[in-house]
Amino acid sequence: MRDMNWDLVLTGGRVVDPSLGIDRVADVAFSNKKVAAVGDGFAGSAKTVRDVSGRIVTPGLIDLHTHVYWGGTSLGIDAEAYARSSGVTTSVDTGSAGPGNFAGFRRHVIDPSQTRILVYLHVSFAGIFGFSPSIMVGESHDFRLMAPRDAADVINRNRDVIVGIKVRIGKIASGPQGIAPLDVALGLADETGMPIMCHIDEPPPSYEAVVSRLRKGDVLTHCYRPFPNSPVKGDGSVKAEVIAARERGVIFDIGHGMGSFSYKTARAMLAGDFPPDTISSDVHAYCIDGPAYDQVTTMSKFLALGVPLGSVVAASTENVARAIGRPDLGTFREGAAGDASVLSLKDGQYELEDVEGEILHADRRLFAEGVVVGGEWWHPE
Repeated sequence: MRDMNWDLVLTGGRVVDPSLGIDRVADVAFSNKKVAAVGDGFAGSAKTVRDVSGRIVTPGLIDLHTHVYWGGTSLGIDAEAYARSSGVTTSVDTGSAGPGNFAGFRRHVIDPSQTRILVYLHVSFAGIFGFSPSIMVGESHDFRLMAPRDAADVINRNRDVIVGIKVRIGKIASGPQGIAPLDVALGLADETGMPIMCHIDEPPPSYEAVVSRLRKGDVLTHCYRPFPNSPVKGDGSVKAEVIAARERGVIFDIGHGMGSFSYKTARAMLAGDFPPDTISSDVHAYCIDGPAYDQVTTMSKFLALGVPLGSVVAASTENVARAIGRPDLGTFREGAAGDASVLSLKDGQYELEDVEGEILHADRRLFAEGVVVGGEWWHPE
């Protein structure tokens, strides 16, 4: 590697980048807001050097399921504060806004944010507008709110940040409408060439009915739900419809959240050779203090379940980038977006809970130690 005058070099860290097959101590160099190189001995050729010895360095973590329309919805958290606490450089907001209020989300939150925010636009006009511990109004209950024409227009004008369409299905989210809002979303997806992210909660409809409608590239979030509407049968085997969906290219996302991740389900799915494609937190105002907390806590739960570190990182970087059609993210390939997450893997005694109150006792967990955003060290001292 010829001598370069890089803007920033992270030196001495354990670089874990599944997209490049790298898991070793190396330097990562950034220049002109992009990844410049991964290699050895770069520290003498940089304007700024950060020694991250003893840390893990990954491509910028992507949380595929977040709610970051802060101030615009009851669910919203602050994406920049979240980046500082969880090492997430790209938050994908999943349906906080619909076509009726996306303009405010873009102007007041997405555009000013120093960290990247991408969006699954809700097919419902106002997105998730009535969600709190005291108020729970399923936006898919009322077909008057289904707004595919408006959504198509907003998508076509905002394809730089909108990566897909969100719809929520289940007894809580769609109630008397059942699976019908999914059909509206599928029509919108066909019209715009966008994938869907489908939320599923309690039946009806069934997990099997929902997943059977999804297409290659669509995302089923909350994929490790507890009973009822679990992806596994009573004997612990993976349902045939779930296996068939993966075979045709449906993406299975964790979406931990307030009520959607069970260790019992996770153990059965992993034992059935059905790991998640993507790991996400579904972080929002009512689960950021537990049980989900954040992305690194959710990742730590999978480490505690025996999933290798490389697979956990892939499910939070490379696999997510592929799901959202952004090959410039989730990798340290030369010319990729200049984002990185610096993590520590600490030994200790940690209690990690699922949504049913089961505690997993872990002897190590991940913590966020800093981020690089646009080729610059961004975490405050």
